[in-house]
Amino acid sequence: MTAPRHAPAAASVASQGFILVAVLWILGALAAFVSIYALYIGNTAAAAAARDEAVTTRSLATAAVELAAFRLVSVPKAERASRGEIRFRMGKARIFAVFQDETARIDLNTAPPELLAGLFTVLGAQPSEATRYAQRIVGWRGPPADLSDQGQEAALYRDAGMGYMPRAGPFVHAEELWRVADLPPALVEAALPYVTVFSGRPMVNLHDADPLVRAAAAAAPEPAVAPGEEAPAPADAVKPSDAVRVSVRIDFDGRRSRFLEAVILVRAFADAPYRLLSWREDAAPSAALARTGGRP
Repeated sequence: MTAPRHAPAAASVASQGFILVAVLWILGALAAFVSIYALYIGNTAAAAAARDEAVTTRSLATAAVELAAFRLVSVPKAERASRGEIRFRMGKARIFAVFQDETARIDLNTAPPELLAGLFTVLGAQPSEATRYAQRIVGWRGPPADLSDQGQEAALYRDAGMGYMPRAGPFVHAEELWRVADLPPALVEAALPYVTVFSGRPMVNLHDADPLVRAAAAAAPEPAVAPGEEAPAPADAVKPSDAVRVSVRIDFDGRRSRFLEAVILVRAFADAPYRLLSWREDAAPSAALARTGGRP
């Protein structure tokens, strides 16, 4: 009697097992593909939403800046407000902006060293250190009258291995303060919200200035006046500047707030009421916004 033949049956079972494994592998691959595709779609949607929000933020901030500029040029220059606020709502966003004359800040290019030293003193530096830091700023923004002093200033940068020399010219922007030798980084960071390069005035308008700037002016000794030179104008006689800082806060419904800051030159240009001097996105809330609550 012939024994039953099991080889074909065993081969069939093995084949079915292989097919099952292959199907499971394909299903797993499809599941992974679907997961990756869903993640890609989600990331793409999030990126698109972020881009849309960034574009919207920029447009709304531009609208706030232009409203501030038009408000300023709509009245004679002698009657312009040195400070004002703008509030409006557009779509799903509330916008609040504060515009303020740049004379409320200390100009790095024109402020006397006594005022700069006063700022550093109020920010926590010892008086002797504050005077030294102020001299470093003066040494950066213009060549000293004495050639020996110029050599000493350059030596500070060489000895510090900074790889560059003092500019011996005006600060291009306030952030250039980071490049001045001998200034502690923490002090630079603390000073930046109170300084500018756009005022063009040696003194500050204390009426609009931040309390810390007023304290700096009070801490500054009277600047020495050489024979034949005029003393700086008192703070209450500082002429307004054409440069205006506009600090903007945008609150999106159900989303985070965005902060932007622009400095504009307000004049009757042929094609526009202003020229843009500086633009910062995602800036920290300014002191001007903080003093008004910063809420639209």
